[in-house]
Amino acid sequence: MIEKIFPLDKNYILRQAQFVLEDELIDQMIYELKRSYTHLYNPLLLMDETYTNILNTFEFPVDRVQIIYRQLCGIYRFKNRDNQLEILFDGRNHFDKFKEEWESAFIAWIKELGKNEQYVKTMLRMTLLYDTESRAEWAENHCKAFINQFFELKVIKRQGELKLKVG
Repeated sequence: MIEKIFPLDKNYILRQAQFVLEDELIDQMIYELKRSYTHLYNPLLLMDETYTNILNTFEFPVDRVQIIYRQLCGIYRFKNRDNQLEILFDGRNHFDKFKEEWESAFIAWIKELGKNEQYVKTMLRMTLLYDTESRAEWAENHCKAFINQFFELKVIKRQGELKLKVG
């Protein structure tokens, strides 16, 4: 079942491009998270226990990161909601064009989000520093709220549907 985040969420080619890139961009998200932690909290690269744990952790519950990734996907589709296909003269198809544009925007967004302590702390709590399900759930909720605030969006639930609205 296709999950619409807002009433006119009909850019199916873009959604497919985002889905195809999900695993690769989640890996990029974790890489940028490690870089952000280093920049914010350990610019001298001192190898304490926490930093070593962050650098050496590669396995964690991915489902929470997928939720954040998919939230960012929906925000991108909301901000770029014109689903009219343009004529491409460079030989690419729309799928490849959307993949390139999404990947570029996503990486810029996670680098910008990584400058914020609240984002870095909540992402670490639900990934690399995961310890309990309840803390991860709390961190996920705070991370989603921070992202909505960062992009100046409100999530409104009406008649069982979640809808995005520019704040």
